[in-house]
Amino acid sequence: METIRFVRDNFDMTILLIEHDMKLVSGICEELTVLNFGQVLCQGDTGSVLHNPEVVKAYLGE
Repeated sequence: METIRFVRDNFDMTILLIEHDMKLVSGICEELTVLNFGQVLCQGDTGSVLHNPEVVKAYLGE
C-alpha cells in the first residue's frame, strides 16, 4: 500500500488498481468503479461505493 501511495503522490500518476482486497482498496483509492460480471455496478467516491447496498450484496451476499 505504501509503495502504491508513494508512486501516486510523488510522480503525480493515476494508478489503475484491480483488486478484491477491500482494506487495500479503501486505503488507497479516492474513487472506485465496481464491476459485477463485467458490468458497472457502482461508481463514485470510495466511501459511498463501499457502502452502496448493491455493492455489499454483490460482494458480501445478503
